[in-house]
This record gives sequence, structure tokens and C-alpha cells, in this order.
Amino acid sequence: MARYELLNNTAHKDLRISTRFGEEFGDNTGVVQVFPTEFAELQREYPIFFRQVEDGGFEAVALLGFEQHENLFVRDGGWHAAYLPGLIARGPFLIGFQEQMVDGQLRNEPVIYVDLDHPRVTRGQDGHPVFLAQGGHSPYLERINTVLRGINHGVEASKAMIAAFQQLDLIQPMQMEVRFDESNAVNLSGLYGIDRERLEALDAQSLHGLQQSGWLEGAYLVGASLYNMRRLIAEKQQRLREETAAPEGTA
Repeated sequence: MARYELLNNTAHKDLRISTRFGEEFGDNTGVVQVFPTEFAELQREYPIFFRQVEDGGFEAVALLGFEQHENLFVRDGGWHAAYLPGLIARGPFLIGFQEQMVDGQLRNEPVIYVDLDHPRVTRGQDGHPVFLAQGGHSPYLERINTVLRGINHGVEASKAMIAAFQQLDLIQPMQMEVRFDESNAVNLSGLYGIDRERLEALDAQSLHGLQQSGWLEGAYLVGASLYNMRRLIAEKQQRLREETAAPEGTA
């Protein structure tokens, strides 16, 4: 269970964060939520889809594997991609808001919370220090600040983008059978994509609206990202070959 505290350089002066990856850190997940503010980076590495959420809306996700708890980007304690999705990169931190007096006015200002029960949290010598010896932000924490700001902006951008796509009926279900070899295949269900034909058939006014809002580029980035399925399939095939070649009892 999460145990969040407001981050400060006194109570958490010795805090360190592991940046290794693996099942023990909760990285064994087949998808991760992503945001349009990171689509340009994501589409170089990951297939991007949409999935339905409880309120009937959608959220964008990057596909990491072909099973619920399979992450094909994690191997030997590392994450093998040039870009790390924001929700993965943030580790045990999240952004919150606290009423503070700024220039004589009471405002909700962003603050950082840390989950002290998160498996990445350590107070030993392993991992990246959160604070410098004199109390200032470490380079690692500065990066986390950037990641959290990106997530905060991305949440609002995602709502606007999804609303625009839904209004134009661009988000459509995708049914895909993926075959890895003669004896291994999977049917991917519950994933949605951008309907390219509907997108290309939009009238000039609708296209202009998407262009002005910036979501037209987002639609094309989602489409372009699907080429990364080849990489994901190749990695799955490699792991299946390794499992087959492993001596009995060592897999």
C-alpha cells in the first residue's frame, strides 16, 4: 500500500532511488498509460493505442508486451529503449497541489510527494540520491521535476485530444492476431486505434480544427507508431527461442 509524504530535504535527506527495472519494481506490465505531450518520442519506440476506461472514455497507452504481465522492453535489469514513458520514469514520485501564499495571494502550487513504500525507495548506498549533501536538488530530482511537469500537462492535453477524436469518431476498435511462430500466437483485443480512412475523409473544416489544436499531428503519430509492432514481435520471437533452447529447469 502506498505511503505518500510531501518531499522535503530534511526528512528525506538520505533518500535514494533505484533506477533498475524488473518484476520486483512493478515493471511487469503489458501496457502503460501515455500522453500526447510525449507522442513524438514514444512513436520512435513503442506502438501507441487507446483503451477504454471506466467512464466510457479512452486513454492512450504504449504496448509493452503481448500478455498482461509481459514487458518486452525489460531485460537484465535495464529498460531497452531510448525513451522511457513518463509514468515509468517518475518512479515513486507524483505531483500534488498545496495552498501557498504567493505574492500576497493564496494559490494552489504544485508540490512533489514520494511513496516511501515504493520498491524503488532505498536509504542505502544503492540508487540515485534525491538531494545533494547541502540540501539542494540532485540532478536526478531535477529530471523527475521535468517528468512530473510533463505528466501534469499531458493529463489535460490527453482529455482535449481524446474529446476531439471522439467527436469525429476517429477512435475505432482494432482486432489483431499476431503469430510468432508455428505454435505461438495471440489475439490482441481491447485496443483501439485511429481510423485512417475516417481521418482522410474528414472535411476541410474538421481537418483544420484538428490542425489548429495540434491533434492532427497526434493522430498521425499514433498511426506511425504501429510500425514498432515489428520490433515488439521480433523481441517476443527471440525470447520464445531462448525459452525453447534453455535446458530443462533453467527457464
